[in-house]
Amino acid sequence: MFRSIRRAAVALTLCSGMFAAAISSVAADPQQPVAADAPRLSSVDNFRDIAGTGAGYDAQGSHRVNKGAIYRSNALTLSDADLATVQGLGIADVIDMRNASEIAQAPDRVPARASYVNIPILAGDISQIPGGITSPEQAAELLRTANRMFVTDVAAREGLAQTLTRIAEQPGPVVIHCTAGKDRTGWAVYLLQSLVGVDAATSMNDYLLTNEYSAASIAATIAHITATRGPQAAAIYRPLLVVDRTYLEAGITQLKADYGTVDKYLRDGLGLRPHVVNALRAKLIK
Repeated sequence: MFRSIRRAAVALTLCSGMFAAAISSVAADPQQPVAADAPRLSSVDNFRDIAGTGAGYDAQGSHRVNKGAIYRSNALTLSDADLATVQGLGIADVIDMRNASEIAQAPDRVPARASYVNIPILAGDISQIPGGITSPEQAAELLRTANRMFVTDVAAREGLAQTLTRIAEQPGPVVIHCTAGKDRTGWAVYLLQSLVGVDAATSMNDYLLTNEYSAASIAATIAHITATRGPQAAAIYRPLLVVDRTYLEAGITQLKADYGTVDKYLRDGLGLRPHVVNALRAKLIK
């Protein structure tokens, strides 16, 4: 029964609104031209570059993560102005990790000349949990369980393998997203950053930036729940609206227990062939 509860919990734990705020800069090398930072979008406010800002995150050796290669986002419910801005980035692929019901509630507006692919990963219906969610700790544990399932669930691994393979095969810029751009997207970004040697602290800080981007949206959602269902309900559901380091750490701990390293997880867990892994590295680093 616990496994069915875990699966039923995933939809809300993996999608919880839109985000806004700022990302801290990385100092630029004055000898190298610096690519433009990802634009801030008013209608899709967790849209950002997985390379960070400034010169981009440090990667293995003397490399940095390529800016403008892979973007992460919440659902692409773009205004006309933001759609024009995103089209200026030359996006070639939009990879949507949501399920059909999520997509129906908030369809993407796909940039012109971009391909769209739907690869659903870990989605269910939280309303099917017997008794519902009754405490903040239960809500937080659902997120930790979801991150563990990125490692333990066969279907989740298959979806992640398809996602990473699609990224590797696309020479142009890619957007990967789910509904809130925090859990499914956050795990995929962790894998990509780890693959090219972004240090653990930087990757975790990048993951936690969702809370800054989402601050206004979280506050609005909490206010709405408080007004309609009371402060106790708001406290219970708040952990589902944010990211917490223990969520990502739960997945990382499971990965280390089952596979040892990210490279082995990609190879043995996701079944990625060496040429796919090499293509990802070539796309990600200068």
